[in-house]
Amino acid sequence: MKIDYLTILGLIVGVTAILVGQQLEGGKLSTLINGPAALIVIGGTIGAVMLQSPIAVFIRAIKMLWWTLSTPQFNTEEVIQKIIKWSNIARREGLLGLENLEDQEEDPFSKKGLQLLIDGSEPETIRQIMEVDIHTREHFDIQAARVYESMGGYSPTIGIIGAVLGLIQVMGNLSDPSKLGGGIAVAFVATIYGVALANLVLLPIANKLKSIVHTGAHFNEMIVEGLVSIAEGENPRNIETKLIGFLR
Repeated sequence: MKIDYLTILGLIVGVTAILVGQQLEGGKLSTLINGPAALIVIGGTIGAVMLQSPIAVFIRAIKMLWWTLSTPQFNTEEVIQKIIKWSNIARREGLLGLENLEDQEEDPFSKKGLQLLIDGSEPETIRQIMEVDIHTREHFDIQAARVYESMGGYSPTIGIIGAVLGLIQVMGNLSDPSKLGGGIAVAFVATIYGVALANLVLLPIANKLKSIVHTGAHFNEMIVEGLVSIAEGENPRNIETKLIGFLR
């Protein structure tokens, strides 16, 4: 994994643009700081998404959050060369010649496919078993990514709830007009928090995670194609030509 500086830069640019715009319009940054409003929006949003999510999906979503800063690396070219190496060994020594490589394989997905290959499974059987693994993992991770998408849908509405709660307090001070302007301004800070949290953080996180999940599934499909090609006894050069297509 490596640090995704674009995520950090994007967040900085988005927040800075809003804060600078606030100052250019003559506003004060202090008016955007409100602890109760932040508590209502963040707490309410998390509570709502916890209510709708299965615990396994919610926990997976928390673990995947790190991907936005440290994106998993899919070394396609390196894996292609590894598959070609397997193909050459299988061509010279037969499928049993791959047994020594099984224990050296660190990727659980590739190791599972290699085991099926060594066991002499039919190409179509290998494809079916491995594709079930791909689709199951992809479906589960997409569900986890949608947790942030759901949070992005809830937070603006929770922000409105915070604003209404603030206005209720303002209505209690109608007898003192001097407090109305400031009270209304504070009330709408919750709305800002809700909308900003959704559009600057939660929805972008959801989309980035879904993109990573799809990339990972595509990467694993390439591995399956290579394993099936080896099982079918294809020429290593033809396998390499086929797999290079995944780079595009």
